[in-house]
Amino acid sequence: MASKKNTDKNHNSKTKAFRKKDPSTTELIDGILNGDIATLARAITLIESTKSEHFQKSNDIINQCLPHSGKSIRIGITGVPGVGKSTFIETFGSYLTAMGKKVAVLAVDPTSTISKGSILGDKTRMQELVKDKNAYIRPSPTGHSLGGVARKTRETIILCEAAGFDTILVETVGVGQSETAVHGMVDFFLLLKLAGAGDELQGIKRGIMEMADAIVINKADGNNIEQANLAKVEFSKAVHLFTPKDNGWSPKVLSCSATQKTGISEIWEVIKTYIDDKPGLDGIIANRRTQNKYWLLQTIEDRLKQQFYENKNIKNNLDKMIQLVVDGEISPFNAAEKLLILAKDP
Repeated sequence: MASKKNTDKNHNSKTKAFRKKDPSTTELIDGILNGDIATLARAITLIESTKSEHFQKSNDIINQCLPHSGKSIRIGITGVPGVGKSTFIETFGSYLTAMGKKVAVLAVDPTSTISKGSILGDKTRMQELVKDKNAYIRPSPTGHSLGGVARKTRETIILCEAAGFDTILVETVGVGQSETAVHGMVDFFLLLKLAGAGDELQGIKRGIMEMADAIVINKADGNNIEQANLAKVEFSKAVHLFTPKDNGWSPKVLSCSATQKTGISEIWEVIKTYIDDKPGLDGIIANRRTQNKYWLLQTIEDRLKQQFYENKNIKNNLDKMIQLVVDGEISPFNAAEKLLILAKDP
């Protein structure tokens, strides 16, 4: 017994030592390209880091993974809290892995610390999918910067694709501006709705509906089937009032029950039709080019903002300038100008 305890102790010590080891860029890239999930997770943690010393290393990893990315279908999934996103994604993800797909589930939820959204609990909510060897679930980092969280999610997509995941599901909390950010990084945007609840109650704006490539009425089961069918008719009428998409795609309206696992195959068929359709495929290629341009400009803005607040002159004078503005001794515009001048000095 003592011998076994010593063996276990030595094994645990070696495991801890390995985990503490800081892998090189080459080791991380090799692990990602070999589909090693533990290495992928460590690399994603690195790119999520806000430490300046990690910036160059994470950039090297992304740049070397980039040639191995871009071969997946990226699907955005949104809907207000309570619409059943987690259950839907688990059912949909399991359906895809059963067909041999490799599915990565990512999340964009910059307000989780305030809204207490369910996104960050997805690993506990999706108990079956998280155990699936062909699936990987990565909650987003907490924080308040939508641009920062969204950028890191987009970089995570590149790493997941390089690791061999051919289907990326990007989930958003369904409130605020996160849908726009997700729409700017996916090929197909799916909006989950509930039957029997108006837009005012659901908090979904028309603009979000116009972004959708498909609208799915979830929880179409039991006594709710009739309401779901009526909702399908109403939403089908509504989408015809929207401005046609550039690629000629007409948004589809479907219904499903994630708990009963009904209607899932029909949703996948619609997405496949979109992908396989030449105008749709051409649209995806054109859309990704536009997205790349957008994320270039967005990253420049993020980096300039980060450099501004990291500047030692700003750190030394920001609180003082804020107090002067609060006390009415200087205008916000004049204060901003003075700070920008200070930021020019290293």
